[in-house]
Amino acid sequence: MKGRDIARVWTVHHKQQSPIHKVGQILEPGNWKEYDPFLFLAEDWFQHGVFDFHPHRGIETVTYVIEGTLEHYDNYGGEDQLEPGDAQWMTAGRGVIHKETAAVGNTVHSLQLWVNLPRSKKMIEPRYQNLRAKDMPVRHEEGAVIRVFSGSSAGVTASTLNHVPVTMVEMQLEPGVTVTQDLPGSYNGFIYILEGSGYFGTNETEGKKNQALLLGPGNHSKESEIAIRAKEKLRLLLYAGEPVKEPVVAYGPFVMNTEEEIRQAIADYREGKFK
Repeated sequence: MKGRDIARVWTVHHKQQSPIHKVGQILEPGNWKEYDPFLFLAEDWFQHGVFDFHPHRGIETVTYVIEGTLEHYDNYGGEDQLEPGDAQWMTAGRGVIHKETAAVGNTVHSLQLWVNLPRSKKMIEPRYQNLRAKDMPVRHEEGAVIRVFSGSSAGVTASTLNHVPVTMVEMQLEPGVTVTQDLPGSYNGFIYILEGSGYFGTNETEGKKNQALLLGPGNHSKESEIAIRAKEKLRLLLYAGEPVKEPVVAYGPFVMNTEEEIRQAIADYREGKFK
């Protein structure tokens, strides 16, 4: 099995957008090929009233709650709450209008990832998958707890439905513990460290809290793996997925393949067709 290295490490800098909203861009938009199938990842701290109703088309959003209670509402009449450790996998497809807001009196600390959809799935029906921490399969190793939100980890497999194959795992490791995460060699991927520090990949690259680490390529091998060793008590999210390999044209919350499709998305939204 091909061992992955770490191609790049960067520190995420957080900015205070307002008295009730702080944000850091982990994956900045525009690096479509390097991050494919991922488009964007943000880390937010926010209170009630920061995010109001807004549209999406052509993508999936994956929201992971670190702290606080997140309330979700959409134009299909859906509403729900996510607690710390929970995630929601929302397929916007042909169009969704929704809002994610902190419950009154809460500050929510969250990660939101945008996953691209291929041309054949851009206009599919929207769907929601609420991934409760208590319901997710867990891989237990000595000194390690690995919760599988999508894909698999050493044979422990989530039932999450994917339009684009994606592995998403949360790892909590005790100091000195080493684990490996298996991945198809074709996947692009990255790690974001929430707590602690460790050493990553065949090149033993050091990473610490608030840093992102881009996985090196699997070099077209069928199977690959990334080794992770905790220096301090370590908590991280690992995301990896099959590249879509299609043109990306993005305009705010709409991500399509052509400028004409973006214009159509804007027109459909203005004409009330996101239902």
